[in-house]
Amino acid sequence: MTWPLPADLDDTDLERLLFPPVESSRKKRPEPDWSHLHNELRRKGVTLSLLWHEYKEQHPDGYQITQFCERYRRWRERLSVTMRQHHRAGEKAFSDFAGAKFRVINRETGEVTFAHLFVSCLGASNYTYAGVFADETAESWCQGQSAAFDYWGGAPEVIVPDNPRSTVNTPCRYEPELNDSFRVMASHYGCAVIPARVRRPKDKAKAEAAVGLATRWIYAKLRNWDFFSLEEVRQAIHPLLENLNTRPFKKLPGSRRTAFEILDKPALRPLPPDPYEYSELHKFRVPFDHHVEFEQHWYSVPYQLIRKEVELRVTARAIEVLYAGKRVACHARSFLRGGSTTLDEHRPKSHREYAQRSPQRMISWAASFGPGTQRLIELAFERKAHPDEAYNRCFGILRLGKEYGADRLEAACQRGLATGAVSYRSIKSILKSGFDRRPLPPQDFPTQLQIQHQNIRGASYFTTKENDNAHAANH
Repeated sequence: MTWPLPADLDDTDLERLLFPPVESSRKKRPEPDWSHLHNELRRKGVTLSLLWHEYKEQHPDGYQITQFCERYRRWRERLSVTMRQHHRAGEKAFSDFAGAKFRVINRETGEVTFAHLFVSCLGASNYTYAGVFADETAESWCQGQSAAFDYWGGAPEVIVPDNPRSTVNTPCRYEPELNDSFRVMASHYGCAVIPARVRRPKDKAKAEAAVGLATRWIYAKLRNWDFFSLEEVRQAIHPLLENLNTRPFKKLPGSRRTAFEILDKPALRPLPPDPYEYSELHKFRVPFDHHVEFEQHWYSVPYQLIRKEVELRVTARAIEVLYAGKRVACHARSFLRGGSTTLDEHRPKSHREYAQRSPQRMISWAASFGPGTQRLIELAFERKAHPDEAYNRCFGILRLGKEYGADRLEAACQRGLATGAVSYRSIKSILKSGFDRRPLPPQDFPTQLQIQHQNIRGASYFTTKENDNAHAANH
């Protein structure tokens, strides 16, 4: 070699010239088919020790078990490269239910149920929330996530849950279909939802780690305890959760709480002014009676939406009816089975008038025509055993004022009162024949003869004759 060195000679080539590799005198051992062994390990009961024994039977001069396992692990690490995730402060919250369950005993019956442990943590600080719920339904998922936001005092930009049916109706790698209740909860806080892929725990590695910590530091310490209510479980895990978040990191300064105060807390979105309330969404087609049914109770809908599809948003206190994304009705929730809740503004005008009818309303309406009309309507109600018997007659009489005018109707009613013709047909006949325009008969005209004479037999005579004829032989 001469100086200066060639321009195209780098340090690697120079080292190779100065220190050429020494060929080993060892005999080269046969290399296993690592891809085949990797697939075999997925089968039930297959271990690396079993595969090494099979390898040694075919190649007695092959690797010993230590080198065999070490070479396989190095090959596997090259097979799948893990991307290190960098989580921005306040960006994501990872959630899942732990497999751990607490025993809850009913004091009265002795029945044993189980409380499920819900865990959620923030991506940047690993600040963790843990709570217990009676099940793992959509309501528990929503209430658990809402409780986590209240615990943190803010909401992140994205929620990354697991994908059970409680949160995802149809799992899909590219466009999963979210559960309606979980979607409404996320929208209440202004969060996006990106579920983890099926059988991809690395998508929510933070949640998996938080579940492991909660299992070790919360469940394991209470594993032998018996509780008598969910509230007792919550009170027991609260100090353990605080201890978990204040434990110092092993390789970093501070703890989850201090990291949360520095990183996530300033970046979280503020909570909405209205507290979250769990809701369910149901779709219905409005029937002809413009009432939709939920849990055997019927709620009214504007009659213009008959045969249209509406959406019911059901909470613990209210029933909201949505059409085309807009609220068209709202009712207080009723648990009376077989009952109905109806608003007058949802009815057609004719239905409202029919529902609001009463003797007082009819008499008030008649008073607008005059005192004679008012007195005639009062007589109609007085002579009937039930108001419903007089409604149609009174309504018909008052409707004549629309056809003949208020003055003529008042004059006809005055004549009807004077002559005793107070029926609907009599009043209509008076108006049709024009008798309402004629002067009324004298008010002192005797309506009954006052003459007393022996030839005037009276009504009792005719009643007696009718009875005699009824008992005659000719039945």
